[in-house]
Amino acid sequence: MLAHVLDDWLRIPGTSIRFGLDAIIGLVPGIGDVLGGLASCILLVAAWLRGVPYITLVRMSVNVGIEVVIGSIPLLGDAFDVAWKANRRNYKLLTRHVAEPRVHTWKDWAFLAALGGAIVTVFALPLIVLAWVLIMLLRHQGGS
Repeated sequence: MLAHVLDDWLRIPGTSIRFGLDAIIGLVPGIGDVLGGLASCILLVAAWLRGVPYITLVRMSVNVGIEVVIGSIPLLGDAFDVAWKANRRNYKLLTRHVAEPRVHTWKDWAFLAALGGAIVTVFALPLIVLAWVLIMLLRHQGGS
């Protein structure tokens, strides 16, 4: 249900183009893509709790990372969000591997912590760029 709401809940009338809350939230410059990416992480946690293999978690993380990074590009990124549908991709990966449950060890927790650190870094990039641009604009206005 989460993947549906985030990626293809609404349809543009008269077309087969579907989009969700992720694309709408992504319209807010800088922070919108980060918030959408954080919502996408719910599927990553659900996958990890269900014992999805590491490689699948990495693939899911890359899907979210691509969506956040490219989605942060004004206009082009918003169109990309509608087409990429990282949450749908991740839901398919999750359902494919849900039949292979595993018991989690300390290594699993360490991997999750490292993965979380990588995701935080990816989410921080658009905010850092936005802050840098704002600082440059303020400096430019102060020097004028």
